[in-house]
Amino acid sequence: MYVSMKNMLSDANANNYAVMAVNCFNIETVRAVIKAAEEENAPIIVNIFQDHLLSHCDSELITPVVKILAQRARVNVALNLDHGQEKEYLIKAIDDGFSSVMVDASRFDLENNIKMTKEIADYAHKHGASVEGEIGCLGASEDGKFTCDAMYTDPIQAKIFVEQTGIDALAVSIGTSHGNYPDGMVPKFDIERLKEIKRLTAAPLVLHGGSGSGEENILNSVKYGINKINVGCDFMNANRDAAAKLFKENPDINYFDLIHQTEKESAELVRYYIGLSGSAGKNKNLQE
Repeated sequence: MYVSMKNMLSDANANNYAVMAVNCFNIETVRAVIKAAEEENAPIIVNIFQDHLLSHCDSELITPVVKILAQRARVNVALNLDHGQEKEYLIKAIDDGFSSVMVDASRFDLENNIKMTKEIADYAHKHGASVEGEIGCLGASEDGKFTCDAMYTDPIQAKIFVEQTGIDALAVSIGTSHGNYPDGMVPKFDIERLKEIKRLTAAPLVLHGGSGSGEENILNSVKYGINKINVGCDFMNANRDAAAKLFKENPDINYFDLIHQTEKESAELVRYYIGLSGSAGKNKNLQE
C-alpha cells in the first residue's frame, strides 16, 4: 500500500520502534528495499535524496515507479524526498505524488527554519502528504567535517519548532554524520539529549546518518525515542560490494543478471537494519 509517513511513524512512536528509510535512486534499488520489507513484514520508507532526484531520476519519473511497486507490495510503503532544500523541488515532489517530504532548512536560523518548514507543511498537508523537519545540523564525513557539539539539536528549540511548524516528524542531531566513517570509527550518540528532546516534543523523531553507527547506538536510539532511521551509504556500499563480488566470480556476467543478483544481495542489508529498528512484523493496515 502506498501511504505517507504520518500514521506509519505515529504507530512507531506509540509502540517504541523505528521504520527504516533507505536511500534509493532507481527501480532496482526501490525494488530491493521493498522486497526486504516484505520478507520482514515491515513498513518501509523509500528515500530519494534531492541531489539524486535532480541528477538521475526526477520526481515525474520515479513517483509512478514507486507507487506501482507499493500498490503491488504486501507492506506499507512511503516515498519521501530526503533533504529537500529548495521550495520549488519540495512543492514539485508533492505535486508529482510523493507521499512525504523532508524539509531541510537547517542552514537558516530558527525563525526562518520555522517559516520555510511551516510553509511546506501547510502545503503538503493540503495534498495528503506528510512532512519531516530538521533542527540541528549534521556534518559530512567525506570532507572530514564531522558533527560537533555546536551542531547538536537544542531540546528547547526542538519543542518550539514542532509546536510552530505542525510537522509530522522531527530529524535531530545527536552525534551522527552523513557519509562513510573512517575504518574503525563509531560515532558517540548523545542519548541524554535524545531523551530530553523526546520528553519535550513527544514527536516521532528521525535519525539521519544511520550508516556505520553501530548496533548499540541504533538499539539505544530506538529505545529512547527514534522512530525513523535513514540509511544511505551502507545500502549503496552493499550494492557496490555485491556487484564487485559477482564480477570477480564471473567477469563475463551479463548486465541483466548482474543487476538482479545485486538486488537480492543488497536486500539482505536492508533486512539487517529492519531487525535493528524493531519494525519486523510491525506492518499494519493504515488508512491515510
